[in-house]
Amino acid sequence: MPCPDGIYAACLTPLHADLSIDVPTWTRHIRRLLEGGCTGVLLFGSTGEANSFSVAERQAGLEGVLEAGIPAERLMVGAGCAAIPDTVALARHALAHDIPGVLTMPPFYYQGITTEGAFAALEQIIRGVDDKRLALYLYHFPKMSGVPYSHELISRLVDAFPDTIAGIKDSSSDWTHMRGLRATFPDLQLLAGNEVYLHDTLEAGGAGCISATVNVTHALAGAVFSQHAAGTADTEATHSTQDRLSHIRRTLMAHPTIPMLKQVMAWQTGHAGWQRMRPPLTPLGSYARQALQHAVADLALLDPAEAHGEPT
Repeated sequence: MPCPDGIYAACLTPLHADLSIDVPTWTRHIRRLLEGGCTGVLLFGSTGEANSFSVAERQAGLEGVLEAGIPAERLMVGAGCAAIPDTVALARHALAHDIPGVLTMPPFYYQGITTEGAFAALEQIIRGVDDKRLALYLYHFPKMSGVPYSHELISRLVDAFPDTIAGIKDSSSDWTHMRGLRATFPDLQLLAGNEVYLHDTLEAGGAGCISATVNVTHALAGAVFSQHAAGTADTEATHSTQDRLSHIRRTLMAHPTIPMLKQVMAWQTGHAGWQRMRPPLTPLGSYARQALQHAVADLALLDPAEAHGEPT
């Protein structure tokens, strides 16, 4: 069963001092997202530092979130790994826990991958999972992976596995490319990886967005989606909301994504532990942190009324 259309946060992963996953803090954050405008939450995407965690850690993390009462149907799981058996194991684990959607990059470890090679890898993953419930979302992020989901590759996958390929997350930030995907593959859910294009994606018949900055812009993104669903998207209020959403995204993304968002979360929640991340990622230096603080103040993202007073 595919995931419902809507707004998905590519969720950050908070860590304890020993750099293990801080499930209680994670669960609180996921609840805030789901209560504050998100349709669902993506765990262990690139923003969630997925490739810094082992298969066992990712499986245990998901189980911890579910045991804390987060509904499985509101989650999507990133399962792309360098080793195909690891991707298969994560996808099977997600399905065993009734997670509706699995997101995966094309094979990213080697450079110069051909369409034939990429198709063979995805084919092996799908056949290895061997479960009719699998709803696979293709993560197009060539800047990160070095390997695109080309139209040719998507066509081959859809032709071979029409009941499995559910959608595409396009993080290219290229509207021409996104619009072309929507026109060429109208039966697939198109999810923008950048909420700057949220309104345009919805107007083109797309499904919504999966975005890193939705960790802090979920209320605005949720409002744009809700207004569109209600048929009131072409209004001055909606355009104003989208303009603010776009301005925040563009301003924040002038900084390194994960360190920036974790720093903002530390400020918003009062929980300094949010700044932790696994190497090779490192927190912002003092100069970058000061520049970000000025930007965040200008964006009014640190309203004291929104602070949650989490323990440090």
